Amino acid sequence: MEEITDIQNIEVASETKQFIVIKIGSEQYGIDIKYVDNIVRNQRITRIPKAQSYFKGVINLRGEIIPVMSLRLKFGLEPDEYTNATRIIIIKLEPQSAIGLIVDEVREVVDLTEEAIEKNTTADFNDEKAQYLSGIGKNGESLISLLNIASVINDKEVM
Repeated sequence: MEEITDIQNIEVASETKQFIVIKIGSEQYGIDIKYVDNIVRNQRITRIPKAQSYFKGVINLRGEIIPVMSLRLKFGLEPDEYTNATRIIIIKLEPQSAIGLIVDEVREVVDLTEEAIEKNTTADFNDEKAQYLSGIGKNGESLISLLNIASVINDKEVM
């Protein structure tokens, strides 16, 4: 009997995903933790001429040059207001390529089960932000918009 209980616990654990909850404006978003390489305080960003408006420039992080983009501008919100809570989340989709995302605040890490995630099937496709969402996560009483981080990063050409 005890072995069956252990197997069930292992199965439940494998269905859980971890997300870093970030705040952009008044909304909460979740980023799958497997893509997060680092979270750093805001630092000096070197501007790059002729880049997209949401592309803020590059930072030097321990000798690695990392491009940085503003999620606020990418989502069509007002420009970033830098505070003590502002962070740059370093995302790595592939081992050799990193990009920084400026966020207003990093809140917490949450575990969401598959049942707590509602896939983004009823999204209003006229809403520009909807294409960047993979679903909605329910964490207690709060809802977290789960970012499809590959879609956010790879959609560089759309203005």
